[in-house]
Amino acid sequence: MKIRKELWFGLSFMAVIACGVLLMLLNVDKVTNGHLGLVMLAMVVVAIMLGFPTAFTLMGMGMIFTWLAYERDTTRTLDLMVQAAYKTMSNDVLIAIPLFVFMGYLVERANLIESLFKSLHLAMARIPGSLAVATVVTCAVFATATGIVGAVVTLMGLLALPAMLRAGYNTSMAAGAITAGGCLGILIPPSVLLIVYGATAGVSVVQLYAGAFFPGIMLAGLYVVYVVLMAKIRPDWAPPLSAEGRRVTLPPLTQKITMDGGRHALLNLLSVLKGKRNADVPLGYVLRQLGIVVVPGLLFALVMASTYRMVTTVDAEAVYDIQQIGAVDSGATERSASGLAEPPSSGGLQEPPSDGGLKEPPTTSSLSEPPASGGGLQEPSGTPVATPTATAPVLAEATSAEPSPSAGTTTRAAPTWWWVVMGVAGLLVALFYLFLSFARLEIFKMLLSSFFPLMVLILSVLGSIVMGLATPTEAAAMGALGGFVLAGAYRRLNLTMMKESVFLTAKTSAMVCWLFVGSAIFSAAFALLGGQELVEQWVLSMNLTKTQFLVMSQVIIFVLGWPLEWTEIIVIFMPIFIPLLDNFGVDPLFFGLLVALNLQTAFLSPPVAMSAFYLKGVAPKHVTLNQIFAGMIPFMGIQIVAIVLLYMFPQIGLWLPQLLYK
Repeated sequence: MKIRKELWFGLSFMAVIACGVLLMLLNVDKVTNGHLGLVMLAMVVVAIMLGFPTAFTLMGMGMIFTWLAYERDTTRTLDLMVQAAYKTMSNDVLIAIPLFVFMGYLVERANLIESLFKSLHLAMARIPGSLAVATVVTCAVFATATGIVGAVVTLMGLLALPAMLRAGYNTSMAAGAITAGGCLGILIPPSVLLIVYGATAGVSVVQLYAGAFFPGIMLAGLYVVYVVLMAKIRPDWAPPLSAEGRRVTLPPLTQKITMDGGRHALLNLLSVLKGKRNADVPLGYVLRQLGIVVVPGLLFALVMASTYRMVTTVDAEAVYDIQQIGAVDSGATERSASGLAEPPSSGGLQEPPSDGGLKEPPTTSSLSEPPASGGGLQEPSGTPVATPTATAPVLAEATSAEPSPSAGTTTRAAPTWWWVVMGVAGLLVALFYLFLSFARLEIFKMLLSSFFPLMVLILSVLGSIVMGLATPTEAAAMGALGGFVLAGAYRRLNLTMMKESVFLTAKTSAMVCWLFVGSAIFSAAFALLGGQELVEQWVLSMNLTKTQFLVMSQVIIFVLGWPLEWTEIIVIFMPIFIPLLDNFGVDPLFFGLLVALNLQTAFLSPPVAMSAFYLKGVAPKHVTLNQIFAGMIPFMGIQIVAIVLLYMFPQIGLWLPQLLYK
């Protein structure tokens, strides 16, 4: 019987693991509990590759080896299992997972992807490889809205792959664009992977979302650059669209204004308002078209005004004129008596004179101000006397709730990044109006009905999280509501769709939660056996630098991405890596971003490569699995380039969290 290549790879990988474990046991003088922990880890990987359910494999192995570690004490083993499960159930962060998944299934079933792909490929018709570029952008937008890799790859396989094959695109390139673009939902927020990593590593999900935003855009941009370059280098791989493929049909009323779709829309619509030229076109229709035309300009002005006010306004109530300890200010000579002063060299604390000392206060003065001379509590002779006028300014500064005069200004100059962003946006708006033809106006209207609703939903959910207006769970709930609204607006909301969405959400959420329970039991058993300590000693004994440790960890994760899925890598191996980060001075947030970029390979690397099997299930029969794998390999190389760029320039991922949460 002939065995498939995938099976050969899997069996070889398991053989390597088994040989490694055997060599480890033969080379140690005494088998300790730590070695048993490593044996448990190897057995879990082999069992998962053999097809056993991941969650129950983790739980089963964890309980068996915990029972061995507790010297066959069943009661303590069950207690540990219950505590680990309860710890997972009480994790508030995990509540966001079913809500985000539910939002994704609702958006998927609203059937926006067809109109989104059509409008984007028409908008990018003059870009080399426009169909593949539109595919990557559509996948990125839709993957961001849904976060469900299988759904995005399957839908784009049904929609974009036949269109690219009809246009003469290379099969491997078309398949690679779909599979790579569909996996972007793993990285770009709101990503379930980031929630799982945050809950596992104890990192803020809000900061992970802010940090993953620009790396996700960078990776999608690198995909687009690769497609455009290949279309220029190999035009036969991505032929330009024909004139028929770029043609946009004008509505009947617009055809009465002009039959030429290339004429400038704004100028012609303004000219139609004068005289009798709009006799056959209702005035309301012309005004509606003009209203659509001015939307980008009004939106840009609104965003610019609101963000300018936001970035230039300083909260005056939070600014006080409190001098830093040890600082010297220009008015020190005028306020030499204020605050705590050094005692004179000849003074200091001295014994009070025998005839003075502490005296009883006079009974008639009560709480009134003591006389200038006389009884009451007096300063011992020889100590420096601080006058009330010297201490009053200090008390006033420390206790006053009003800002000091130096903090009277409540505005500041707009930062450079704001001017750059607004400059780029203003340039795009200017180009929009400069080249706005009637054909482009129709494409813009198509984008308004497909692209912008999704972007509003995504930005409102992510913006509320990143700006601190809502927790991830609250934003996920609002996103689910937004999914309801979108499905209703596109007349897709019905009982059947609701039942399917709820069922799939429950199925996915149960899988993730059982994985967490299994991971908690497995991690507790691994730590109890001392496996974590053994791994830490082994890594530290190599005297690695920070760079060497990061390279080693990312290579291990890259290799693990071949036989395992990202969920298994996160819940099994991240608890092993995370405790090592402090020893090498690695920020867990930065490490999480590297891991998220790296784990894209879990869906793109054979033999598992689930996205390839999703696409093969809906592709035409003549598209082979080897062609799909061949198309995915260049995009895997791009992912490695993205990881290197993120390591060389960490601010790609850390700038936004530092800006928002410094």
